[in-house]
Amino acid sequence: MSVTKDTSGKWMSQIRVKDYTGKVIHKKKRGFATKKEALEWERDFLNKATADMGMLFQDFVELYFEDMSHRLKESTIISKHYIVDKKILPVFGKIPINEITPKDIRKWQNSLTSYRDENGKPYSQTYLKAINNQLTAMFNYAVKYYDLHENPCTKAGSMGKSHAEEMNFWTKAEFEQFIVAVQDKPASYTAFMTLYYTGMRVGELCALTPVDVDLVGHTITINKTFQRINGRDVIWPPKTPKSNRVVTIPQTLANCLKEYMDKCYEIQPDDRLFPYTKSFLNHEMLRGCKKSGVKKIRVHDLRHPYVKSRTKNIILKSRKPKLPFPITCGFCFDY
Repeated sequence: MSVTKDTSGKWMSQIRVKDYTGKVIHKKKRGFATKKEALEWERDFLNKATADMGMLFQDFVELYFEDMSHRLKESTIISKHYIVDKKILPVFGKIPINEITPKDIRKWQNSLTSYRDENGKPYSQTYLKAINNQLTAMFNYAVKYYDLHENPCTKAGSMGKSHAEEMNFWTKAEFEQFIVAVQDKPASYTAFMTLYYTGMRVGELCALTPVDVDLVGHTITINKTFQRINGRDVIWPPKTPKSNRVVTIPQTLANCLKEYMDKCYEIQPDDRLFPYTKSFLNHEMLRGCKKSGVKKIRVHDLRHPYVKSRTKNIILKSRKPKLPFPITCGFCFDY
């Protein structure tokens, strides 16, 4: 290790060290205005290379994401990065990770829970929970793999809630009022009908292909999801293994899908039935709400009546005596 001044009057650092895997690393960096800056860079580089918990939190975050990028989907990494870059690094980035205390965590939590935007609206409880979970996960990672003494988030406690207290959804009458307002666009009409009657997620809808739809058997097979990432269209496996499923559809939806598919010119079995994005559906949802006069909900909220009905049916089935023959239980919407 050496810190010297070059011919331009700037400071330069050269360092050779073994990292925590035993690999020898040689690093040189120029252009420091002062010797102090060069020594600080040298110290931070050593801490990071040797996985010393005296490293700055921002350096640890780089190690964390480098490792997790091999284990998580790209979309998940992007979501994590957004939270970390916007809500965590600005506060903890320049602090050595082993110097972050439960008191620091509580102060950070309080700043987030007391935040209000220009309209006086706070962060949602589920968003606060997601932010807190991300910081907790990174400290758990540091404890497990880098021998950090303890997770300060454990002592600090959590913030936010895992589930929203209220679910927004339409009654059947409200949905019927809305769907009439978007029937001028067959793609939008069919997409919202499918979301409502199957309870599938938006990404699952956008990944549907003709081969997934069985109009004779009245079923739809859900085995993939769609996302647009940095301008690229990506098809992934569904959110969880249990998300692979076959759902029964009513005749109303079967007729709607048949009419729509018949109008799709030269569509191939593996082509996307709805070659659109979440933003398009959000726009169409707002258009339909404004035109019909029904209250605004999210596109995702269209699945709530289905999920509610499905849960109710499962509970009712569990209370019935076991029959010596299989039965098929359809889903109806009660309000």
